[in-house]
Amino acid sequence: MNFELASSQEVARELGQRLRAHRLAQNLQQEELASRAGISARALRNIELNGQATLDNFLRAVMALGLAGELGSVFNTKPRSIQAMEAASVRRQRASRGSS
Repeated sequence: MNFELASSQEVARELGQRLRAHRLAQNLQQEELASRAGISARALRNIELNGQATLDNFLRAVMALGLAGELGSVFNTKPRSIQAMEAASVRRQRASRGSS
C-alpha cells in the first residue's frame, strides 16, 4: 500500500490488517493478545477489522506482539546534506512561521 496516496481510514485499516497478520503468525487468539496487551478483546477486534483504536491501545497491541522495534523508523527526520545536519544541530527547534 502506498501510504502517501491513501486516506487516513485506509492507512488505519492497513495497519490493523498488518497487526492481525502478525498476531496470526504468532498463533495467538484475539483474546490472548488482548489480555497480554491489557486491552479488551473488542478493542483489538476494532483495530484489526477497521483500524479504529486509541493510539494507546494500538501501541499496547504492537508492544505485546514484540513489534515495538518496528516503530523506531516512524517519522525519522532525514537531513539532506552534511550542511543541513550541521544547521539542524544548532538551529532552534521551532517550526517556521508560514504565511496565512
